[in-house]
Formats: sequence, structure tokens, C-alpha cells
Amino acid sequence: MLIGATALLLGGGGLAAYATTALAGNNTPDATDGGHTQHTASAFTLSCPDVGERLRQVPRSAKLPVSKGLSALDKQVHDAYHKMTGGSGSSGDSVLNALKTKRQKTINMMVTAIAKDAKRPGYLLKMSGCTMKPVNEGAGEGGNDSTKSVQDGWYQGQTQNQTQGQESGQVQGQDAGQVQGQDPNQDQNGGQQQGQPGGPSPDDFVDINNVQPNADAPPFAAPQGGNASTGTFTTECGRNEDGHFNSDNVIVTPGVSNGAHHTHDYVGNKATDAFSDDNKLAASDTTCNNGDQSTHYWPVLRKLDGNAEQKPGAAQDANIGTTLTPATVTLTFRGSQSGQVQAMPRFLKIITGDAKAFTNGTQNANASWSCTGFEDRQLKDKYPLCPQGSQVVRTFAFQNCWNGRDIDSGNHRDHMAFSDQNGNCPQGFQAVPQLVQRITYDVPQGNSFAVDSFPEQLHKPVTDHGDFINVMPDNLMREAVDCINNGQECT
Repeated sequence: MLIGATALLLGGGGLAAYATTALAGNNTPDATDGGHTQHTASAFTLSCPDVGERLRQVPRSAKLPVSKGLSALDKQVHDAYHKMTGGSGSSGDSVLNALKTKRQKTINMMVTAIAKDAKRPGYLLKMSGCTMKPVNEGAGEGGNDSTKSVQDGWYQGQTQNQTQGQESGQVQGQDAGQVQGQDPNQDQNGGQQQGQPGGPSPDDFVDINNVQPNADAPPFAAPQGGNASTGTFTTECGRNEDGHFNSDNVIVTPGVSNGAHHTHDYVGNKATDAFSDDNKLAASDTTCNNGDQSTHYWPVLRKLDGNAEQKPGAAQDANIGTTLTPATVTLTFRGSQSGQVQAMPRFLKIITGDAKAFTNGTQNANASWSCTGFEDRQLKDKYPLCPQGSQVVRTFAFQNCWNGRDIDSGNHRDHMAFSDQNGNCPQGFQAVPQLVQRITYDVPQGNSFAVDSFPEQLHKPVTDHGDFINVMPDNLMREAVDCINNGQECT
């Protein structure tokens, strides 16, 4: 069994560490020193059931109460995490019990709001309890998550074969994080890097030279041959030179400020914040040069230089460092391997990836990290260490099948799906243009950057995600579809 001691303070936004004694089945300590039991420090983070992922039907009357409830649940986890790491002396059990009580009250409020105009989702009431997750356990089941495999586990909703995935994408040769013979835990001045309090860890980085090519199939390989629709439509919307940032999430928590608890980077629609409804988005100006009013956003990437900007989404939510401006942003719509695509409806909302993938697991994860010159090698749960002159690349290949009815769904996922590798959509879904957001960055050498995240997600690369609201005027969407289906390259 494990005997927990008091929490150890590791600094603002740090990990919860407990001294533990590992005892075998015969109650014999696993290690002693002259008869004295040896204690080992194990670091934990909080893992809570994701209520938002289990939402199905949310009637209009319940949208704001549910949005506020989801934001409150995130705030409760945030506060409990910092209580565990803030030197309060609270035991893990006391923190978890208090958190469960708060979550029960909030979830009950959400259930009551939904039940006024829809079937009562009583199953949500069973999701109040949280656990402590060891931080050295991977995001996948049993901690066996590894480098992204195109052949296995690429598409959401499909069975993942993690063992084969490791074989096709696993780091080869040198220790993860080693670049050009350097110690992965050393900075350029020869000092030791211990990782940031609250993440990321040096183990979250890997030398891209040591990753085997794994991206020679969809969604990174463009549709080609046979009946494929091979055209592309590219929108130029800038690199957020205007400084459009906020910590809202208008798709998941509309009507709630700081609903994301991390900072988002925006291009396209200039009006996007927590309070932007469809009418406001349709009336807004845009940074896109072709009149596309769509909203594109993703978590900012930060340089880990200790810059603590005291505002929501930044240092107040354990996201510390200077925001990096993308070097390039490319927004491309592509076709389908199986045939022609149909137009997206205006105001269609899509999220790809999972901001809580470290604790939720990788079923909905869709992070893809690489380096310029090495984009045949894609990483899901590691940050790439790029050689001198190469830029870090984030790529989000969005779901490309729509259910033909809904512009959103209760969990913001069920109305969209991925095709299989042959371009075939699930039954009841139809192919639509696939959005690919590609963002590049100039970053300092070494373990020097991380994506914004919820505090308990520890800035893990697997939590990266992208968001999109289609606000293209209908005539522009028709132009995009025609270009794609006719095999043209249009901008």
C-alpha cells in the first residue's frame, strides 16, 4: 500500500508531491537504510471526469447555466490543484473530498437546468469524484501513450493500437530530448534544467532527428488519385499582428469570461470573445484578405522565461512566460480521398484535440508537433527539439465529416467525425472540406517553450488543440468547394 505524507511545495503552479512508502504484499518495506524505511517522492496532479465530454442534449434554456457550470468545475479543479501545491498542509484526501462536494453541487445545478426542457442527464451526477494521477504516467491507458502513429490511433473514434503505434513512431536511439549530443537536461550554458514548476518536464521534449517518419498517410498526406477531390482553398488571415488574445472559449463556455483558463491566439474574425453570438460574428470585420469572417483560435505558445503576467489565462492560471508570435499561419481547406466534398454550413463549430488529454486520455487528442524540414515526422505527446534554423510546427487537421444537420452539439464533438484513411465517413455523415491549421514558430534552442494549458494538465504537448467557427459568406464557401472538387489550388 501507499502511505501519503504532507504536500511538498514546489513553487507557484507546481506539482503536488507526496512522500510515499511502498509496501509489498507481506508489508515489508521495499528499501531500507540501516533498518530505516526509505521514502520516495511521487508527484501527482488532479484527474477529474470531464463532464463536458459527456454532455449530449443541451437545450437553449440551459446553455448559459451549463456554460457557467463547466467554467465553475474548471475553477474548482484549479483551486484544488493550487491548494495541493501551495503549502497549505492539506492532505490529498481532504482536498479531494472538498472538491467532490463542490463538484456535486455544480453538476446537480447543471442537471437541473438541462432537465427543464430535455431528458434529465442523471448519469452526470456520478462524475463528481476526482483522483490523483502520477505525473510520470502517460496520457494513454496505462501510461503507454507514445509518439503519434499514422497507422494506428490517428483518427478520433477508432480503436487505438498503442503497441504498434509505439513501434511506428517511437523515439529511436538516443535519450528523448537530446539534440546534437547535448544532455537533454542541460541548457546551453551547461546548467541543469529541472523543468518548470507545473510543467513541462524535460521528458516532454524529444530531438526530432530521433523520430522515425510516420506521416505518409492521411490526414497529413493530401488526397490523391482515384476519386479523390484534390484541390485546395487557402485563406490568408495573418499571424495575429493585432494582438487579439483572450482566455475565453466561445464554443465550449459561451457567456463566461476566462472560460478557458488559458490564453487563446486568434486570427480571422475580430469580434471573437466569450460573448460573440452568430449575429455579432457575421457583422464583424476580419483579418482575412478574402472577406472570410471565420474564427480560428488555439492556445498560445510561451517562451519559458519566467515572465509572469498577472491576468486571467496567464500567471493567474499558471501560464507563465512571454507569448510567442507565430512566424507563419497557414489555413488550408482540402478535399476527400473518397470523392467530392459538400459545403460547410455557416456558423458550423468544430474543436479538434483535447485540452484535458493528459487526464482524459487520448481518445480525442489530435495534437501534432514537428519541425520545418521534418514534417514527415509528427509527434503527439512530445515537444520537438528542432535543429538550428528549423522552426517548431503545430498542425491541426480537423474533422472532415459532418452529420448534415447540426452546427454544434452538446459536447461540441458529436456532430463532426473523422473519415477513415480511405476518406469514407461514418454512416449518416458527409464529407466536407477539411481545415488544416499550420502554425510555425521561432523558439530558443532547448526545452524553452510550452503550450498554455489548464494548471492540472501540466503544459503537456498532448493537450494542444484548435478551434474553428465557419463564418465564410455562402458564396465564398461555394467558391472553396468548387476549387477543391475541381482539383484547383485557390487562394
